[in-house]
Amino acid sequence: MSGRDVFINCPFTADYQNHFQAIVFTVVRSGFTPRCARESDDGGEVRFEKICRIISGCPYAVHDISKTEPDADSGLPRFNMPFELGLFLGAKRFGGRPHRQKKSLIFDRAPFRYQSFISDISGQDIHPHNGKVDQLIRELATWLRDQARDPKVPGGIAVADEYSKFKVDLPSIAGDMQLQLSELTFKDLVAVVARWIVKEHGT
Repeated sequence: MSGRDVFINCPFTADYQNHFQAIVFTVVRSGFTPRCARESDDGGEVRFEKICRIISGCPYAVHDISKTEPDADSGLPRFNMPFELGLFLGAKRFGGRPHRQKKSLIFDRAPFRYQSFISDISGQDIHPHNGKVDQLIRELATWLRDQARDPKVPGGIAVADEYSKFKVDLPSIAGDMQLQLSELTFKDLVAVVARWIVKEHGT
């Protein structure tokens, strides 16, 4: 289990794309390694097994359980995020000594909203982001800085400001890598973020 790996459990929908990119940026900028189900595309691997493998290797996780409303087409809610949160908490509880120190940051849209659909986690510290990317970044960056205990890791306000600049530069950086924004994979995004940080900070 790598000491700097962070499992990202969040929606992959188009309307959450900016939030997802912000999470990846914040994790990398804070000196951690983002991991998620999108990191590999192997038709021979069962998705559940892949998620379990990633969770097993991550001491940290950020979970956003804010998108549980019914799907427009099926009329049914999507519970992948609460399910993966449960897997991570189960690994912490039952995974033995290597997993007891796992730590999670859990987001929802509003305070106490989660009690209407996943009341079993009452008593956990849930962080509301109100759908705002800047607030999500500030909360996540502050949490990661506490985990890193590294004075070189910037604060949440600074990371949010940097993300705004990164978004402006993103099309040109992707273009330099001969990539269109629409075809960026998870690994591409991580590489683009790392490239931008080196260009801005030299590290």
